[in-house]
Amino acid sequence: MTDKKLFNHCLQHIREVKPLKWVTRKFVHVDRTACPWLIRKFIDSKAEFIFALPKKIEKIAKAERAIPFDAPGVRLGHRDGKCSFETIIEEYNLKDPVLHELAKIIHAADTRDTAVAPEGAGLSAIMTGARFNVKDDSEAVEKAEYVYDALYSYCKFKMLREKHKDELAKMSQKQQNEFLRKKIHEH
Repeated sequence: MTDKKLFNHCLQHIREVKPLKWVTRKFVHVDRTACPWLIRKFIDSKAEFIFALPKKIEKIAKAERAIPFDAPGVRLGHRDGKCSFETIIEEYNLKDPVLHELAKIIHAADTRDTAVAPEGAGLSAIMTGARFNVKDDSEAVEKAEYVYDALYSYCKFKMLREKHKDELAKMSQKQQNEFLRKKIHEH
């Protein structure tokens, strides 16, 4: 068994016993709202999140046995030109092609490199404004779930539209919508 497979096997066992704790910086924006969505949807549905000042993350991670992310110097942070969302996808070997398409938007929003995905500018604006409409970071993460669910569906829609473009060309608008809605909700 490779180290990565062993790590994932152990992680799965731990999750069955107790949800994982994760720690990141306070005052969430794009990466720190997108990563909790990613973690809960694809890694640990019962994950708990702690938000802290950067200088306290290491201490909290040790005390709470929490996994640090999107903070300076942590394994699940920015590296090699990637944002934390992309690093988590890579580290946890997540293969969903829709998720990889969504990662382009998250990257564009978090790094302001909108050449990769122009939608990133809109996401950055939404997450900037959203911070001021909530009482704390936990509520921001909770409310952002809808945005990331919608963006995931949007990415899946774009991919399906391209994959089935010949079939769709022969359908009415109503048939296209019904066809795509059905495909989007298939697993």
